[in-house]
Amino acid sequence: MGKEEIKKLVENSKKVIEQDHDNFSKSIKDDLSSFKKKTLDRI
Repeated sequence: MGKEEIKKLVENSKKVIEQDHDNFSKSIKDDLSSFKKKTLDRI
């Protein structure tokens, strides 16, 4: 495996991790806003 191949693999992994992080953050924010809405509806 050459240096360039490893570099490409690392860059691709970084992109995948950033995408997963964004999706996870969005999911958490959606859950939080949903929870807030439900809580306010109960009050």
